[in-house]
Amino acid sequence: MPRVKAKNLREQDSDHLRDRLFELRGELIKLRGLSARGMIQKQSGKIDRIKKDIARVLTIMKEKGIAE
Repeated sequence: MPRVKAKNLREQDSDHLRDRLFELRGELIKLRGLSARGMIQKQSGKIDRIKKDIARVLTIMKEKGIAE
């Protein structure tokens, strides 16, 4: 998944933001499972990047007044 930019998120509608949040949370679950099984290293930074992207989407949703 490409990096999430706040500028691009502000231009999107509420349905697309919810979809993006759903995708990111699914990706985080997948990466945590791989990490627990030892398939990827915890130091790879992928998990942290996804968590920051989720926070970015939630921030934009809160600015727009969109409920999860």
